[in-house]
Amino acid sequence: MTSGTSTAYAVSPDSGEPWATPGAWPVAEGIHRIPLPLPNDGLRAVNVYTIETEDGLTLVDGGWAITEGREALAAGLRQIGRRFTDIRHFLVTHAHRDHYTLARVLGREFDARVWLGRAERGALAAAREFRSIGADRALLVALRESGASELVERLSAEPFDGPDPETFADADDWIEGDVPLAVGERTLNAVHTPGHTQGHYVFADLGAGLLFAGDHVLPTITPSIGLEGVVSALPLGDFMASLAKVRAMPDLRLLPAHGPVAPSAHARVEELLAHHEHRLDQCSSLLGETPKMAYEVAQGLGWTRHERPFASLDLFNASLAAMETKAHLDLLAARGRATRTETPEGVTYVLVKDS
Repeated sequence: MTSGTSTAYAVSPDSGEPWATPGAWPVAEGIHRIPLPLPNDGLRAVNVYTIETEDGLTLVDGGWAITEGREALAAGLRQIGRRFTDIRHFLVTHAHRDHYTLARVLGREFDARVWLGRAERGALAAAREFRSIGADRALLVALRESGASELVERLSAEPFDGPDPETFADADDWIEGDVPLAVGERTLNAVHTPGHTQGHYVFADLGAGLLFAGDHVLPTITPSIGLEGVVSALPLGDFMASLAKVRAMPDLRLLPAHGPVAPSAHARVEELLAHHEHRLDQCSSLLGETPKMAYEVAQGLGWTRHERPFASLDLFNASLAAMETKAHLDLLAARGRATRTETPEGVTYVLVKDS
């Protein structure tokens, strides 16, 4: 799901430049956005936000622990007269590598506290054991259940260097429930928003009218669902419930992890909810009385904003597509619009008549 402008070329109003342009861009009084590059990743960059306090800096998200990311963060901090030694806290939205790992490295080096949702502990443990795509048990289980045995075989043969386990060491402080956090004179409401991951958090500055949204609400794309080391039973249901939770809050300026700053979190939430309802209807239309698996249904859908055919996707994105289709079919079953049956070959779905 995307908006009319592609992520790559979307201009952010804080900079007047394409959103991934390097720099330290002021988004509000005492707050800057520093995009860090993600080489060879379609997302292009991840936004790290710096919050000034009397004691130093609090950063929302930390970036990927690679040389390019570290150098870009150092350069951005220099632009606002700061250094790594000024960082006191990282508030990390979730445990994916492009958000967590540089925070964990810098936190250890410069004695900064790293905060993370407690529900991410299982994902961190799984990441520390991750040595190859073919060894990612959660991914392979999900793909087998989707009926994508040929993708499993290809992934198992794919060469891949696993991460340094130390970059996925546990956080220093765990966030549980919805709680207020004091950040200097500000209060950030930490709001649990599972879906993209089980322990995802957004941070709402109601006083300044800002939502640090991580990957939960993105302005030009919808995040992957269920791509984590420990997957919940109904990740799409979790995600949509979390979107409704944000919609129930006051409307805030959207500060996303990927893409440009946007004026209304509510407007984008409505688009995301509508997109997933439409996708549920598309999946339902591809079901019938003959049992089908998610992998087969995925091949009948269009992918990306260009509605690309499934056959044109690379191995990783084909795997994402199969898992996301399964997440939609599981939610259809939970809503009573399809039946779900586990078989030795995978999970099959049949449309419920008159659904």
